[in-house]
Amino acid sequence: MLLGFDIGGTKCAVILGKLVAVDQMQVIDKVTIPTDRPVYDMIDLLFKNADEMLRKNQIAAQQLDGIGISCGGPLDEKAGIVIAPPNLPGWINIPLVDMTKAHFGRRTMMINDANAGAVAEWRFGAGKGFNSLIFLTFGTGMGAGLILDGKLYSGVSGFAGEVGHLRLSETGPVGFGKAGSFEGWCSGGGIAQIAQTKVRERLQVGEHVSFCSSLSNLPQITAAQVAEAAYAGDPLAIEIYDTSAEYLGRALALLIDILNPEAIILGSIYGRSRQLIQDRMLETAKREAYEASFAACSFIPIGLGEHIGDVAALTVALMASESAEAFV
Repeated sequence: MLLGFDIGGTKCAVILGKLVAVDQMQVIDKVTIPTDRPVYDMIDLLFKNADEMLRKNQIAAQQLDGIGISCGGPLDEKAGIVIAPPNLPGWINIPLVDMTKAHFGRRTMMINDANAGAVAEWRFGAGKGFNSLIFLTFGTGMGAGLILDGKLYSGVSGFAGEVGHLRLSETGPVGFGKAGSFEGWCSGGGIAQIAQTKVRERLQVGEHVSFCSSLSNLPQITAAQVAEAAYAGDPLAIEIYDTSAEYLGRALALLIDILNPEAIILGSIYGRSRQLIQDRMLETAKREAYEASFAACSFIPIGLGEHIGDVAALTVALMASESAEAFV
């Protein structure tokens, strides 16, 4: 039996599950909690929900084979410390693995959500059968998990794959603390920033915008709201997603040229808004990347869909149960 914690900037989840086949993970129970309180209060609430879930399913903590934590980076994975994720304000130098181990007394491992998602997709999702792939979170933020030559690659300091920090332009939307970054142009928050800029330009000259009626509503614009308008045919909303897709294609070309992967698996926003993104993304990546490397690469939406966070956290728990390096 496996217990997982999926720690995100908008919401967190506690997941109970088990491995039912070599390539199949089963979610048995789950509870989702908004990430809306101070860090230690949030952790206490997660532990309380986990305790209740175990009691409800008549499982003792001693029956857990492993506990996995999937959390936005940067993390010190070896020490089990949440360093300072940009989408988790206040989560600074939090010894989350030690806290989890002390509470439950079981083998515990924590890795960043991009790495967790990469392994989950590789073992249980769209990445099955590939030997080298890149998984891009493309959700609230933008991070990458790298499976290279059949192994998860984390880098010498555990920070490999922090592609959201790459600067794609000198100016532009801010992501990961950097204007014009990959995360700035290609994430939920980044798309909202692109929209705010473009909508402001239109409203200030008296033009009508279907999904935002006044300047005072600019801070409430979301990527989902823009996508809905784009699917309804709004030309400005389509332009906003086209802009993000252009920068996504440029970034993919860089990754393709450097790593020459078999596949790139694109996360949440791509899965939900593929029709708005795919054509411009592929056109740009093909133009910018080395031709043979582009031709060898498949571009795939996540196979685990909206369950990616659940399966990722349980996959880390499975890794904890299998690893001699897990915190025990």
